[in-house]
Amino acid sequence: MAEVRKPLTANSSIGEWLDDAEGGPLVRGLLSASGADESTLAPIKALPLQQLVALSQGQLPQSVVDDLVLKANGGVMPEETESSAWAETVTQGRFAGKTVIVTGAASGIGRATASRVAREGGRVVAVDVSADRLAEFAGSLPDAQIVTVVGDITKQESVDAIVAAAGDRIDGLANVAGVNDDFSPLHETSDAMWDRVIGINLTGAFKLTRAVLPAMLATGKGSVVNIASEAGLRGNASGNAYTTSKHAVVGLTRSAAFMYGPQGIRVNAVAPGGVATGIPFPPNVSQAGSARLQPFQSMIPALATAEQLAASITFLLSDDGVNVNGVVLPSDGGWSVQ
Repeated sequence: MAEVRKPLTANSSIGEWLDDAEGGPLVRGLLSASGADESTLAPIKALPLQQLVALSQGQLPQSVVDDLVLKANGGVMPEETESSAWAETVTQGRFAGKTVIVTGAASGIGRATASRVAREGGRVVAVDVSADRLAEFAGSLPDAQIVTVVGDITKQESVDAIVAAAGDRIDGLANVAGVNDDFSPLHETSDAMWDRVIGINLTGAFKLTRAVLPAMLATGKGSVVNIASEAGLRGNASGNAYTTSKHAVVGLTRSAAFMYGPQGIRVNAVAPGGVATGIPFPPNVSQAGSARLQPFQSMIPALATAEQLAASITFLLSDDGVNVNGVVLPSDGGWSVQ
């Protein structure tokens, strides 16, 4: 008996599309029209086709994906079926009664983390420098407990405002806000690039963590999750400033975990690899740095979505991570074992 073909949907993985007799030629044709080939999709084969819309940053409209689905199914829009692509599963009530601060909450990993905490019953203090994007995020979850704070985490007045908005009880802090560097090696790194990257990635996390610790010490519990990076584990993932900042975040994490573990406070870090909706790079990246890094960056086994990173972060933030302290968790699709 011939095997019944499973309909392709927008939530079918890119790998499923490429392996399908109808879908494969359609995706390859789309790539060819943009001057690309199938090899460019290798790191993201496990992601749903729908993710291409976000990855394109506006270059690929939703209508193109919808059209591919129609063509792959003979002009009929199929019902969604089970896919091999990962799907987020919300744990109802996991953060009920808890207040969690999330920085960088207006986009990317920060937004995905804040959204996950809010949808799981937590009160979220969402922090970002963009008032418009914060307002849009809060508006997307009208029934959730979200307090927005527009501020710069490198400034003490913003840190004070964040803590005031959280109130007397602070159960969790996710230090997600961060910026990339320009891939410059040390001799090319400008003072401005160094100060900006170290300030946001390291000093901001230090100042805000320092500010929330008194509330956590008062209750005898709390969870802090810092965002490190593969660049915090190796020297060949990014430029000098970013690599230095993320190595320092690892040190910040381990020192605090050691110091405050006996008081019931857990401090851990997540080290992402390639992320499909990651933070943007500045213009005019270093040619020398890019050339040196490219062969190693091309070995990234897979790109993750912001929601996949949020799953790792919220695990450590929640009581599910009860026995985990001082850990730097690579959430990188296996890049760290290469």
